[in-house]
Amino acid sequence: MKKHRRRNQGRPVNGVFLLDKPMGLSSNEALQRVKRLFNAAKAGHTGSLDPLATGMLPICFGEATKFSQFMLEADKVYTTRAKLGVRTASGDCDSEILQTRPVPTLDSKIIDYALERFRGDIEQVPSMFSALKHEGEPLYKLARQGVEVERKPRPVHIFKYELLEMHGDELELEIHCSKGTYVRTLVDDLGEVLGCGAHVVALRRLSVGGMKSPGMHRLDELEQIVAQAETAEERFQALDGMLLPIAATVENLPEVELSELMTFYVKQGQPVFVPNTRAHGRVILFNKAADKENRFLGVGEVLDDGRVAPRRLVTTG
Repeated sequence: MKKHRRRNQGRPVNGVFLLDKPMGLSSNEALQRVKRLFNAAKAGHTGSLDPLATGMLPICFGEATKFSQFMLEADKVYTTRAKLGVRTASGDCDSEILQTRPVPTLDSKIIDYALERFRGDIEQVPSMFSALKHEGEPLYKLARQGVEVERKPRPVHIFKYELLEMHGDELELEIHCSKGTYVRTLVDDLGEVLGCGAHVVALRRLSVGGMKSPGMHRLDELEQIVAQAETAEERFQALDGMLLPIAATVENLPEVELSELMTFYVKQGQPVFVPNTRAHGRVILFNKAADKENRFLGVGEVLDDGRVAPRRLVTTG
């Protein structure tokens, strides 16, 4: 009887890796390459970047995948380069040109006046080239078939939309926005306000939530470590040293420290009363009696009666 080799399931890796995604690679392709290099059993990314885009793509390993939703809901910061005078179907340079118009004489004051219209609470109509689904089909697939469907406006918040530099008919812009914001749509709408059209020619994500650019690593860095490591142990020790702790996925939430007894009940799924807690809503739960590596318990919620209930916990042991 022919024996089947057992497939390598990967090793148990827990933590967050901040990938500096290169241009031309889809988010899923980048994820799979990183997962293979780490030989990780479980991994997922938090929030896709288009192949055109570069920059921060947080990759969650193991237990960190339980908290990836909190990173999906986090604010994002981007820089983008917008070309004026040309409007495209997708809002970037990867689709056909819809219209070309002359670029009027502009200066920083005129541009800032136009940008002001998009700051704060606004509504956006998602692009047909977005990953949103209509009857189970991604919009971008329908768009490539020449099909257009009605999309409802969605509320988003723009904390910052500023001009960094202007080079001829190209603008360098910085955008700090809430979840669900489409930068291509922001640029397309700006082009219409300026009366000449515009599209994205470069896009880079600088941060997700509280995670900053200096913590990112490139794919070629990982590949170099793998190539130079003399043993698997040396390779994985170096790679794992690049990981952020699981708690980094929710670091913007307020913290609540629990005693050993409170921790016991929370792990049983029971709410506990924590004296002097001023936090509201979602909170990070820590076991103050545990060592540094095991302090993080997960995410809880402060109830109306002041008790703290567990909502999503790490699996320990």
